[in-house]
Amino acid sequence: MPQHGSCVFYGIFVFQIIRDLIFKALKQFAGSQDICHLEESVLLDIPTDRSFGDLYTNAAMFFAKQLGVAPRVLAASISIALEECDIILSTSIAGPGFININVKNEFWHEFIDEILTKKGGYSETNIKHGETINVEFVSANPTGPLHTGHARNAVFGSVASNLLEKIGYTVTREFYINDQGNQIKALAKSLYLRYLEILGSDIPDDAFGDDMYCGEYIKDLAGCLFETYNDSFINKKESEYLDILKEFSVNKMMENIKEDLELLGITMDKYTSEADLFKRKIPDEVMEILSERGDTYEGVLPRPKGIDDDDEWEERPQTLFRSMKYGDSMDRAIRKSDGTWTYFAGDMAYHLDKIKRGYSKMVTVLGADHSGYVKRLKAAVHALSDGTADIEIRLYQLVNFLENGKPIRMSKRSGNFISLRDVVDKVGKDVTRYMMISRHHDVMIDFDFEKVIECSMDNPLFYIQYAYARICSVLRHYANSFGALNEEEVRNSDKGVLSDVAELNLLKTLSFWPERVRSAALAIEPHRIPGYLQEVAYYFHALWNVGKKNAELRFISPDNRTETISRLSLLMATKIVLEDGLKIMGITPMSEMK
Repeated sequence: MPQHGSCVFYGIFVFQIIRDLIFKALKQFAGSQDICHLEESVLLDIPTDRSFGDLYTNAAMFFAKQLGVAPRVLAASISIALEECDIILSTSIAGPGFININVKNEFWHEFIDEILTKKGGYSETNIKHGETINVEFVSANPTGPLHTGHARNAVFGSVASNLLEKIGYTVTREFYINDQGNQIKALAKSLYLRYLEILGSDIPDDAFGDDMYCGEYIKDLAGCLFETYNDSFINKKESEYLDILKEFSVNKMMENIKEDLELLGITMDKYTSEADLFKRKIPDEVMEILSERGDTYEGVLPRPKGIDDDDEWEERPQTLFRSMKYGDSMDRAIRKSDGTWTYFAGDMAYHLDKIKRGYSKMVTVLGADHSGYVKRLKAAVHALSDGTADIEIRLYQLVNFLENGKPIRMSKRSGNFISLRDVVDKVGKDVTRYMMISRHHDVMIDFDFEKVIECSMDNPLFYIQYAYARICSVLRHYANSFGALNEEEVRNSDKGVLSDVAELNLLKTLSFWPERVRSAALAIEPHRIPGYLQEVAYYFHALWNVGKKNAELRFISPDNRTETISRLSLLMATKIVLEDGLKIMGITPMSEMK
C-alpha cells in the first residue's frame, strides 16, 4: 500500500488511506480506550450535493460522545490529519461536525484501469478473510405457497448474502423448515378432508376449523395424495394416517417452495428441519446447557400485553429461561407444565445447532410482525454460545400491491393472498427482485404492477438498464466502424483527457463502488445498491446529454482516436460497475432494450 505522505497511489487504497487517517486522529483522543473494534464504524461517503465536496465523513459526530470531545473540535483534528496527505486537495467542516473532503483530480483517473483490470472483482474488499456467516431467510411455514412477504424476505436475504461474500465472508444461505407443531397437524387434517372429497365424500365447509387451510392448493395437494396412495386411508383411524400425511404434505409444500424460489433465482445451501432437531433431542441439549449455567428456573410469567397464544404463556409453573439476564424485556418459557416444549424452545434448539456447526456470526431475516423475537433470539444466542456468537436480525415491512394506483388484495389462484408466483408471472424475476430491495427494509414498498414495467426514465430499473444498453450500443458502434478495442491501448490511453465536470462526476461515482458495497454489506442494507446504480445511471445519462450538445465530449470522435479510446475506457468501466451491481441484485443486464 502506498505511504500516506506520498503521491504514489493505487486505486481504491485512497479510501483506506483516508479512513486510516481519520481513525488515527480519533485515537489521539481515545487515551486508554480501545476503539480499534470500531474502525468499521467510520463512515466515508459521497455527498448528495457534489458542491460540498468529493467525500464526507460524520466520524467526528459519531465518536464525539464516546471520546468526550466536542464534535467540531474532533472534526478540526481530523481535518488537519487529512490535509497533511498529498491526496487531499482541501477539507471543510460543516454543520455540527461533518467533514467535507476534496481529492485531487489526477487521482480519480487511476480508478479506470483498476476497474478494467479487476472487472467484477473491483468491488471485492475481502475484509472478512473467509470468516463464516450463516444467513437464514425465507423460512416460511410449509403450509402453503410463498406469498409476497416471503418474496421481500427472499430477495433481501439473497442480495445480503451476495454482499457479504463481496467483503470476504463465506456465506451459508439457510432455510429453517417449521415442520413441527400444530400448524403441520392442521395442514395434514385439511389435506385429509380434501382427499375424502376426491373419493366422493361430501365435506361441509364448517368441517374446516379456523386453524385449518382452505386454499385451492390443498385440493391440488389432495390430488397428488390420491395419485400416490389411492384409497389407502379410507376408514382408517387418524393415528394410522396422520404422520404419513404430515410428512407427505411438508415434502410437497417444500418442493413447491423450492420451485418458487427458483423463479427468483434463489438456491439455498442448506435446509434445516425443526422436526429433525427434535428427533435429535437438541432441545434437551439446550436445557442442559442453560441449567448448568443457572439460566433456568421454575416460575409463572405474567401474561404479556398482546400475547394470546397459550404456547407462549400459561398461568401455571413452567420452565423459564432467564432471558432478561441477557437483555430481553422478560424471561421466556421453554418447557410447559405438561412437559412439552414451547415454540421458543424450537428456536433455541435451531440456534444451538447453528452454533454447534461453527457459526459465530448469524443473520436472520424476519417480517416486522416478529419484532418481539429480536431481543429473545439475541439473548438465546448469547446464552447458548457463552457470548462467543452474535446474531443480527433484520425486520422488513409489508409490500402494498397496486394496479394503476389502486390497492389489490386478492389472488384468483391462491384464494386469499397474492403469491410470489403471481408476482413473478406478471412482471418477471428481475423487476420483482429490484422492487423488493428498492427501499430500506424498515419502509413499506408500494408495488404498482403497471409502473414497475413501464419503459420510461421514471422507472428506476429501466433507467439503469437503459444506461447499460446505451453503453453497449456505443461499444458495438465503435467495433462495427473501427474494429475491436485493443485492451492494451485502452489501458495506456491518456485518462487526463477526462477533465469535464460531467466526466469527473461519473468517474468519482464509479470509484466509490467498493465503498458502497462495503458499507451496504456491513450494515446489511441491500437497498443501498439500487440507489447507487441509479446514481451511476444518472451521471452517465447526464454525460450522454452533454455530448449531444457539445461535439468535443462525444464518446466517439472519428478524427481523434486518442480521445475516443480514453472516453470509451470510461464507458467500459461504467459498464463493468453496472453489470456487477445488477449481478449482486440477481438481475440480468440488458445489452439491448426492446
